[in-house]
Amino acid sequence: MIGPNKCLAAVLRTLSTEMKALQIYAGPKAMAHLGRYGLRPQDVSTMAAAAGGPKGLILGPLDRFIFGQWLPQSSQAVHLVGASIGAWRMASACLNDPVAAFERLEREYIGQHYDLLPGEKRPPASRVSALFGANLQAFYDGRLAEVLQHPRYALHVLTSHGRGLLSRERHGLTALGYVGAFLSNLLARRALGPWLERVVFSSGPGTGLPDLPFVAHDYPTQQVALTEANFQAALQASCSIPFVLQAVHDIADAPAGAYWDGGVTDYHLHLDYAGVQNALDSRATQAYSIIATEQNHIKDARASDHTAGLVLYPHFQRSVVPGWLDKHLSWRHGSTPFLDIMVLLAPNPDWVKTLPNGKLPDRGDFMHYGADLIARMNAWNAAVSACHQLADEFAAWLEQPDLSKVRLL
Repeated sequence: MIGPNKCLAAVLRTLSTEMKALQIYAGPKAMAHLGRYGLRPQDVSTMAAAAGGPKGLILGPLDRFIFGQWLPQSSQAVHLVGASIGAWRMASACLNDPVAAFERLEREYIGQHYDLLPGEKRPPASRVSALFGANLQAFYDGRLAEVLQHPRYALHVLTSHGRGLLSRERHGLTALGYVGAFLSNLLARRALGPWLERVVFSSGPGTGLPDLPFVAHDYPTQQVALTEANFQAALQASCSIPFVLQAVHDIADAPAGAYWDGGVTDYHLHLDYAGVQNALDSRATQAYSIIATEQNHIKDARASDHTAGLVLYPHFQRSVVPGWLDKHLSWRHGSTPFLDIMVLLAPNPDWVKTLPNGKLPDRGDFMHYGADLIARMNAWNAAVSACHQLADEFAAWLEQPDLSKVRLL
């Protein structure tokens, strides 16, 4: 006879097995494509990776599956767009062994620790910046050519470049500048532009500056070549949370001034990806019409080997929030036509409640666990381990695409 405790354990195991970890969302154009073709590796033209600090850790198993097994089955060029930890993830995807790189990123991010001196409640930004910069230097030491000369991937690292009071980091003036930025952003997202502009550092296959995989009409934007001379500074800037790390100043070959976390201007990369694809589709349709007229024969423009130019976005939630200052502005969290060609992967909120502390890892855990490094590492490692279910479910869905399991973004 099975005792009550064993029965309860069996029931819990069954419930855990039945609970679905992954939710898939798609914009309307992406949804139409999925209904006709499913999702194939050659359909992806862009990968997006959000800011979000420790939350990004849960995407490690998905990253390893996508870049280690699935995407290598195709050969098209792919744009990798990232801000903050997302930029670190996408730069790691460009290394020769991306699976090992993601494992190292996960291990080192979870193990980061900043000792407090007597009387300190949190480490000063100068110490965090110095240690973080040293870690990045060691991570990519001697391997920049792998990243910058990848034969398939164009890397785009997003940063926030200060203007006006934020053009240099200067204690009280910087705080005042961010107050101005916050108030301006309440009026309209573009009103943030006089305080902070988007600067994208880009590298890619071939020579010259690669095109951006989004139309940058939504916000003041500059694009700069990502090179060995500025890679370290650009990536550190993209990860430099205001007041937690110091700004990075005067990056080589880029506009002078202070650079902060790319998530300040582009928290979840709510960019106009569809605008680029719409322009490409329009030119393709015009070209096809000319050929069809000349041949006096109309064919289906969507051939069986059609590639869709979709944006694949492993994310830690459904909402794609435009900027960090929009986090609490719920009216800016909805989808827009910018995301019409996006397929977004996110954890089921009910499943997230089964993780340690009933939530995703976040920066608040540094304060919650304090000096107890082992306890925080155990919680984060347990969360990441559970997230293998996300990758397993995505792989299973790819084998048998079921549109009934995809929700409209």
